[in-house]
Amino acid sequence: MRTVTIPVAFMPLVDAAPLIVTQDMGFAEAEGIALELIPAPSWSSLRDMLAFGRVDAAHMLSPLPIAMAMGLGGVTTALSAVSVLSVNGNVIGVGRQLEQQLRAEGFGFDFADPLAAAAALAKVRRRPIVFGVPFPFSMHVALLRYWAGASALGAGSITLRTVPPPLMASALAAGDVDAFCVGEPWGSFAVEQDAGALLLPGNAIWSFAPEKVLATRSNWAESEPELLARLMRAVWRAGRWLGDAKARATASDLLSRKAYLDVPAELIERALLGHLTASGQGELRVVERFLEFHDGAANFPWRSQARWIARQLQGLYGGGDHDRDAVAGVFRADLYRQHLGSLDGNLPGASEKVEGAIAHAMPVASAGGGLTLLPNQFFDGRIFDPLG
Repeated sequence: MRTVTIPVAFMPLVDAAPLIVTQDMGFAEAEGIALELIPAPSWSSLRDMLAFGRVDAAHMLSPLPIAMAMGLGGVTTALSAVSVLSVNGNVIGVGRQLEQQLRAEGFGFDFADPLAAAAALAKVRRRPIVFGVPFPFSMHVALLRYWAGASALGAGSITLRTVPPPLMASALAAGDVDAFCVGEPWGSFAVEQDAGALLLPGNAIWSFAPEKVLATRSNWAESEPELLARLMRAVWRAGRWLGDAKARATASDLLSRKAYLDVPAELIERALLGHLTASGQGELRVVERFLEFHDGAANFPWRSQARWIARQLQGLYGGGDHDRDAVAGVFRADLYRQHLGSLDGNLPGASEKVEGAIAHAMPVASAGGGLTLLPNQFFDGRIFDPLG
């Protein structure tokens, strides 16, 4: 089989691991492909690299291809999210000034109660809190706005400023932002730089949020179906490998290399284990399923997830009239079934589900009869019916 090189863009984040592992652990080679992994300096540049043909696939924020389909952001190239690369993995943190104010009020940074954290922030704030976020069309923004709007904090009490993930700690230290929501390792990096403290994991707001997707241009997916299938199979196997606890030390060392994240392996391992240091005082917080790459049909691009994201984007940015089914179809459950059906005998029986309705691990109908979905709840108890 002739080896074909596929240029792929990524941002230096722990949740880029499936693509990095695909190339460096031999999963790409087994499919007769090689990934040319190209780091991007910002999410807007990564979007443009994919949209305008510099790369053929990318590690992408899950809301971004949906926003483009809604006509938001000025770039409307049709993209397909062919699989989910990672679920969860974000942290919400505060700068030293807010940390000190919260501690003075007796807040314990327990990392477990989003309602209590919101109430504590509401009590100490004297003006709108400026949160650094990596990009406007991101799960970071969706989670923050959802959390603020459904809590004592209030939707009008926060403002957002775009900061590339690797620069979040310096923006916090400089006072350009008061707080942040960012993917690891950059929250832990801010703690290590003594710039702030971690307040909540993202999965305290939505326990099974699709964070990053494997995105391609839709016309490339249609014109290169065999190449896409090889890429998807290799990445799926890499995600399954990452789901094994025995792989975490190796993965941490691999991602820490200068070509990838260029941070100490120990910071990366915190995210892979879900063992996070919340502050400079060394407070350890253990978060179950902080970052998921495979279990619970984590890789399946549920159209109901796309509909929830589209609803949040429309509430935040408008987007005018759009074909809701077409927007939901950006999450390509059809291509996932077509190209991974022979690998994954536990494909879900449906392509949409009620989001927020699973309190405990739940067996569901699947092709192989052995699929268990993991807890999927919003912090305020609401559910989202995609047909409602």
